[in-house]
Amino acid sequence: MRGDPMLTGHPSTMADDYQLNVTTMLRHAARSFPETEIVYRDDRGAWQRSNYAVEYGRVAQMAHALSGLGVAPGDVVGVLDWNSRRHLELYFALPGLAATHLQLNIKLSREDLAYVVEHSGAQWVVVDESLLPLAEGIQDAENIKGWIIASDTPGGRTETSLPNPVYLEDLMIDESDSYDWEEIEESSAAYAGYTTGTTGRPKGIFYSHRSVCVHSWALHTALSFTHRDCLMPVTPMFHAMTWGFLHAAVLAGSKVVMPGQYAASDVGPLAEALVDEGVTVSNGSPAIWTPILEYFRARAEPVDLSGLRVVVAGSEPALALMKGFKEAAGADIVHGYGASETSPIVAINWLRKRSLDDMAEADWWDLKRSQGLPSAGTDIKIMSLDGIEQPHDGVSAGEVYYKGPYITQEYFDRPEAADAFEDGWWRSGDVGVIDPNGYLKLTDRLKDVIKSGGEWISSIDMENAILDNPAVAEAAVIGVPDEKWDERPVAYVVAREGNTVDADTVRTTLSTRFAKWQLPDRVVVVDELPRTSVGKLNKKKLRSDDAV
Repeated sequence: MRGDPMLTGHPSTMADDYQLNVTTMLRHAARSFPETEIVYRDDRGAWQRSNYAVEYGRVAQMAHALSGLGVAPGDVVGVLDWNSRRHLELYFALPGLAATHLQLNIKLSREDLAYVVEHSGAQWVVVDESLLPLAEGIQDAENIKGWIIASDTPGGRTETSLPNPVYLEDLMIDESDSYDWEEIEESSAAYAGYTTGTTGRPKGIFYSHRSVCVHSWALHTALSFTHRDCLMPVTPMFHAMTWGFLHAAVLAGSKVVMPGQYAASDVGPLAEALVDEGVTVSNGSPAIWTPILEYFRARAEPVDLSGLRVVVAGSEPALALMKGFKEAAGADIVHGYGASETSPIVAINWLRKRSLDDMAEADWWDLKRSQGLPSAGTDIKIMSLDGIEQPHDGVSAGEVYYKGPYITQEYFDRPEAADAFEDGWWRSGDVGVIDPNGYLKLTDRLKDVIKSGGEWISSIDMENAILDNPAVAEAAVIGVPDEKWDERPVAYVVAREGNTVDADTVRTTLSTRFAKWQLPDRVVVVDELPRTSVGKLNKKKLRSDDAV
């Protein structure tokens, strides 16, 4: 989709035809750091230990088992699983066979999940034993050749209505722990995932071996991963490859902690694992890290997590969350930004530039709200609605465009969605600015920005300002139609447990950062906010409910 022809210089003498393959990352880790631990929770929730050498052998056994079953190059294999040991192994075994690992979002509706399985052309589905009811709800998909059950329980003991299921561990047990991995054309799709927006059917993105490898190196650099780090991926592995963190950790030979199944209502196992295993890198949305902070605040013994850096994305982390973790545990909450279309992390907010050394503390914390510096290899520009590229002055806003080796250039079999791409650039739909230091700051979504009396009001900025009030746990701001002003803001807030919030409190909190005319006309206190399957605020539902 390049608009301009490439220049050609003098030929190189390098092995430019050597293909970038995902499985080589695990081979490197097993060769250089065989003793490094892989810690995981089994089906019973008990913690177990392995290492890179053992996992490399199991991935080989898994590859033999899957190929023996009939999984072939070009096949799409769906995976319904938690952040488990076997899911980690499938991350490398399936692409190593030149098959495509299809991430199936267990939070999708049954209708959307069936659509993803059928639209992607998946031939096989691997399903964790605990998720069999979900798989049974989509078993009528005509393209599925077979169902593979992942379980610690020997085959034959699990009742299911799935036709002719086989058991992965049973298939692996007698297989060799070595495999002669073939070189794979790097443009082949290693993974596939589907976006989970609030409008229309999910859209498919197929990630090549090359794009995953290049993104891993960029993330490895941005996070300063080393073999002394310890990663616990909290972002679900079925969502944008847990943001690429596992690949970057394996590339570095880092210790990995797989938390298995967990819920925001019971974060104890996650929180204690952070302490017990010496986790130094993690990720996730504010929706999961907010209750983890509350857990640490209520813990009888204080904790020291001063070596922990947590990349929070999905929505902008509140200043109260960032300061709270620093004060309660010494941990650094770092804002990251990305989308399924960008592999996904495409910016991380590290405040380490020398030009920021003399910045006042208040300004420093304010800058931590921004999405950060673009990742290596990424091109980014800000475009006004009339198609003019905007200067990096921190003021001139426009839609954020991306282009690079790990940015998608089309959706799978969705030609009607081609308007999301322009001359090789992906149009994010986000409105933002870039400041003179190069930091990206999103100010809204194009569909969420509030236009009142000819002026724009940023719903994101207003939400985060509301969250500066320690009595507020969550906030969402939407624009509602108004005959006089076109649109007016309405704020929905959730009070923190044990606190009360009212309209006057919210408006007082906002008054230091917003003009009087910008303050919300209504403030609605609710018990919870509607969210999408990946935890993002579902403003479409809020607007729909508000109109009723």
